[in-house]
Amino acid sequence: MGRPTSTRRGRAAALAITVVCLAYAPIAATELWPYASPGAPAIGEWLLGRTVSPEFVAEAVRDRMGPYTRSLAPLILHSVLGGLLMLLGPVQLLSAVRRRIRLHRITGTVFAVTVYVSMAGAALYLVRTPPEEAFSGAAFWIVLATILVGTVGSVTLGVLAALRGFPDLHQRWLLLCYGFLMTAPLLRLEWGFLPALYPGLSLQDINRVAIMHLGSLVSFGALLASRALDRRTTVPGLTGTWCPAPVMAAVHLAGAAGLTWITVAFLDQGTGGRRLLLAYAVPYAATYAVIAVRAARARVRGAHWAREEWRLHLAALCLAPAFSAVAVPVLERTMGLDRLTALIAGVGIGGGMLAYAAVTVVSLRVLYGRELLKRQRAFTAEPTDQPPVPVAATALAREGEDR
Repeated sequence: MGRPTSTRRGRAAALAITVVCLAYAPIAATELWPYASPGAPAIGEWLLGRTVSPEFVAEAVRDRMGPYTRSLAPLILHSVLGGLLMLLGPVQLLSAVRRRIRLHRITGTVFAVTVYVSMAGAALYLVRTPPEEAFSGAAFWIVLATILVGTVGSVTLGVLAALRGFPDLHQRWLLLCYGFLMTAPLLRLEWGFLPALYPGLSLQDINRVAIMHLGSLVSFGALLASRALDRRTTVPGLTGTWCPAPVMAAVHLAGAAGLTWITVAFLDQGTGGRRLLLAYAVPYAATYAVIAVRAARARVRGAHWAREEWRLHLAALCLAPAFSAVAVPVLERTMGLDRLTALIAGVGIGGGMLAYAAVTVVSLRVLYGRELLKRQRAFTAEPTDQPPVPVAATALAREGEDR
């Protein structure tokens, strides 16, 4: 692993993310204070009232008051620690890039513990709140629960990778974890600019538009960061590919079928369905185009490992619509949801879950290559491990057999 490729776009992206994190930290820390003490300062509400309208904020506060009041203490814990995580993320990335090992380990430990405690607060809210009574409804509840599981799972696997001495896998899992955490500030940004595109929509409807793509976009950002930090052309023991042409053809067919089903299902929901379909399809197409182009460029320059990782993520991206299409009827039956709610939830969780699966497969790909290399070395060294038998000892043994 090395330092990120020095490009203007890379530096600009890192700077933009750092600015967003630093700006959102005080917003997250103060967001729920007014629910505990009416009139308490809340930076986020103040900004939203001036970028959209005071009525928009008042409606949001009114709709959130009921669900939040039942679990206010754990939610405040979750929110305040979320602000701390926004500060720790850039420190973690910069300390890793600058190779400040001691600082990286100390802040990494604090980061992991903070994630667990913060997500515990969010979990209490979700457990205490029935999905249909949650803010923005059951679909938003399902997406929040999925992000929570993905965040906890990715930080856990990242810590285990570090303890086992796999820095490349540790880096990928922690970037994915931070990507899931970034859904919070990015959602607030959409609260600010989506009302300009869709005047008159409530905050609940804005949330439904946002969850169509947020999970996919943050996991895509984590992939871009992982590839920028990994300049290797191959990894130990990497041979062949886990995504040959027949596999890629099959996942593309499955993805096309899933996209067709999702398109028809959304179009059947009228104007609102077309709006949600647009919020899903445009980011999906852009993500697909970037990954496909990066995979092709990696093949041209002979970067076998980069091409393999891009293709694994491309396969997962193709399978995301198929997964969502299957998840919709399952959610309808198991949770008693109506078709539109199940459709929003199924599409909302598809991209993030398949990206998580892709990082899992990438990790298995690396571990398999290293295990294969280890066995090859053991097999090569096996004949030389046996000490030579002295000629005199062989003669004495034969003499004993003759007697």
